[in-house]
Amino acid sequence: MADWIFTPDPGRARTSRLGRFLTARGLPATPQGYAELHRLSIADPEAFWPALLDELGFTWLAPWSRVLDASRGPAWPRWFVDGRINAAQLCLDRWLPLRASEVAVLWEGDDGSRRSWTLAELAAETDRCAARLAALGVEHGDRVALFLPMLPETVAALMATLKLGAIAVPCFSGYGAEAVATRLEDSAAKALITADAFFRRGTHVAMKATADRAIELGGASVAAVLVVPRASAGPAGGSVPGEETVPWTVGRDHWWPATDDALPSAPPTAQTSSDDPALVMYTSGTTGRPKGVVATHGGFPLKIATDMATCFDVEAGDRMLWVTDIGWVMGPWEILGTLSLGASMVLFEGVPDFPDPGRLWEMVARHRVTHLGVAPTVIRALSSHGTSWPKMHDLSSLRVLGSSGEAWNPEPYLWFAREVGCSRCPIVNYSGGTEIGGGIVGCTMLHPLEPCGFSVPILGVDADVLDESGKPVRGAVGELVVKQPWPGMTQGFWRDPKRYEETYWSRFPDVWVHGDWARIDEHGQWFIEGRSDDTIKIAGKRLGPAEVESLVVAHPGVVEAAAIEVPHEVKGGALVCFAVPRSGVEATDALRGELSQRVVDGLGKAMKPDAIRFVTELPKTRNAKVMRRLIRAVYLTSHPGALPAGTPPPALGDVSALDNPRALDAVRAAR
Repeated sequence: MADWIFTPDPGRARTSRLGRFLTARGLPATPQGYAELHRLSIADPEAFWPALLDELGFTWLAPWSRVLDASRGPAWPRWFVDGRINAAQLCLDRWLPLRASEVAVLWEGDDGSRRSWTLAELAAETDRCAARLAALGVEHGDRVALFLPMLPETVAALMATLKLGAIAVPCFSGYGAEAVATRLEDSAAKALITADAFFRRGTHVAMKATADRAIELGGASVAAVLVVPRASAGPAGGSVPGEETVPWTVGRDHWWPATDDALPSAPPTAQTSSDDPALVMYTSGTTGRPKGVVATHGGFPLKIATDMATCFDVEAGDRMLWVTDIGWVMGPWEILGTLSLGASMVLFEGVPDFPDPGRLWEMVARHRVTHLGVAPTVIRALSSHGTSWPKMHDLSSLRVLGSSGEAWNPEPYLWFAREVGCSRCPIVNYSGGTEIGGGIVGCTMLHPLEPCGFSVPILGVDADVLDESGKPVRGAVGELVVKQPWPGMTQGFWRDPKRYEETYWSRFPDVWVHGDWARIDEHGQWFIEGRSDDTIKIAGKRLGPAEVESLVVAHPGVVEAAAIEVPHEVKGGALVCFAVPRSGVEATDALRGELSQRVVDGLGKAMKPDAIRFVTELPKTRNAKVMRRLIRAVYLTSHPGALPAGTPPPALGDVSALDNPRALDAVRAAR
């Protein structure tokens, strides 16, 4: 018997969106019913997807003639052939007659300011932005870069770009000029939408200056810049309190259109093809330039809505708060998913623990959030402040908890389930990626949950775990793969089809290799064990870093940990662990010994760490993924004897996603 952390209530399972969909098709609202539905979604897409589109209420501007054309091979499918659809129409136009006066966007600033927009107000802002962009020459197929914090205007900017049939290029709000320049140059963006500034931990961040520098470095194609007045008085004043006047290039730069601006009428919503690009989202690679993931108007919104409805049980009227940024896939995912399903989003500027560790829980209570999504690192950080902070607030509105971004460790997972979810909310663990358009594996309202696990492959995704020879493997770590195409998958990399094929389709014939290690246990639960390039192999045994890190983090004196493999002349590889001690805990040899023994007890003597290194923080992306490859590269190049003689040091690769460069100094100094 598995150690279930959550067992679904049969009544709740039946009344969930997934349960109703199953029942309507003569299947029981049970794991067995889901298994049959999943089989049908893979075996007969021509029957499955029309039924799900009807359940989701998706409407088409012109009908499709065929669900799937796979004649070009599994890497290059065409979905909903000949269909015309627009993601902005799915999110706004079809809902306005029903929800015009209902709140669509709630927002809180780092400084405590608050705003909310109804769906009608969001649609009006979208039309004003679309009219301004069109007047500036933006047309169907042009790229519009969104270098913005999570503001209400960010939602309108994305919707306006999609409405015109242009292609949105989201950029992480914390990027430096060089990273933004790379994305402007690669996409040949015609326009850039940014903010004058934003606030983080009470500090003013001059965003417009970064945008200007990015245009100088790589934005020769940028003909127009639209500026949201987040921190300034806007066109009336143009200055930020305590700062210099907002830098301005006359003729190129324009303020975000105000309600009293004289603008032409917004163009009608473009009748884009279902496989027209809607977004180009850049992901950071281990080496080389970032990869431009191409998301389409038909597949991307459908994939998001499928996952939100059938895994997260999102209904019209729900409120979702996901800790994310427009530059990560979960930013567009939250925006497109909530709006397409008639739900609302709660956005915030800054970080979850400022001005105090109760900020996230306070927002949940104030806005009656029903769905809360985080990365495990967020919970590791917030749980270190104790249980008193969530207990101060009424979290009874929560119905579903969500997580994505990296593997869990049991202790923070259980803290999240018990202290935030009060042991009544399921944690929908969700793993996939930008290139997937959403999730590969997840959880549902029908399945019991094992701590840190995933219940099932998501509908329409033919997932498996393969060994080195390409054969399915159970009870052991293998490559996470997808064996058939699915709606939402990237349509290659932007202007780089060869790199796309080499990245995902070159390992096994006609099989997508995702780059994650995964394991399916004896109960059928799935576990993600880390990235393939983070593999640890010692004395012939391969394991994911999460297996080691969970043992270390289980110690009450440790907040988080990262495990890497380093060269070893006898064993081939050796294990080195980096641990962040909890506040007030001294990094002693005694603690080092305790952590080492925990790994031995859990994994055997062969896995005893060669070293335990204490650091004050781990290098992470802004969406909280630990960058183990950077830890390894920095460690091997800065510690004498770590590399065999004559071995070239590893390259750092792309570091544009790194949020805390000072953490690399901590790795260099670790002894």
